[in-house]
Amino acid sequence: MTGRGARILVVDDEPPLARVVQRNLASRGFDTEVAATGLQAVEAWRRWRPDLIVLDLGLPDIDGVDLIREVRASSNVPILVLSAREGERDKVRALDAGADDYVSKPFGVEELLARVRVALRHAARPERGVEARWEAGGLAIDFEGRTVSLDGKPVRLTPTEYDLLRAMVAHPGRVMTDRALLQAVWGPEYASENHYLHVYIGRLRRKIERDPQHPQFVRTDPGVGYRFVVQDEDGQTREA
Repeated sequence: MTGRGARILVVDDEPPLARVVQRNLASRGFDTEVAATGLQAVEAWRRWRPDLIVLDLGLPDIDGVDLIREVRASSNVPILVLSAREGERDKVRALDAGADDYVSKPFGVEELLARVRVALRHAARPERGVEARWEAGGLAIDFEGRTVSLDGKPVRLTPTEYDLLRAMVAHPGRVMTDRALLQAVWGPEYASENHYLHVYIGRLRRKIERDPQHPQFVRTDPGVGYRFVVQDEDGQTREA
């Protein structure tokens, strides 16, 4: 669900700010619920099954990064972090734990709403103009079902991780610059957010590579970007 009626769980222990976020989301047709603690957030997530979680990291009972990890252990629901922590290390920790986006406080309402729309699009993006199935090197992608497997075993990707993999598979053997991948997956407003891409490439490699330290599929072209390749059984690299 990408628009009106989508369920959004707002997790923030600052009532005035939570009300501002909730009011603006509701005015755009989203169904919202607010949790002020990590425990309330877990209960609401399990009971309500939201389409998106907007999460503050500084909760009174649990660190927001730990909450992201708990959700990610069993769910691919998009998670948008909304936090006063502005350091790149904090952003990387949250993204590496499984967050889909990061907005620093103070924030602009229109920027927040735009990023909410991006996150929901990742979760519900239809497949257009692609083959029903792609397979090479033991990696298989069912584009109709949006599922991925490696050597016959299911690989659980978040919507953003899936979109990143799909963008690279769509251009086999070609080097894609950081900017090109950021724009293809996140949109033009993310063209300079290189740390997003580097974190997600690392996450994707941990899930689809047999040896993430020596990747078979997602290769780095230093100073340029990334390319998606497949290595044959004899060790020869070829285009997918």
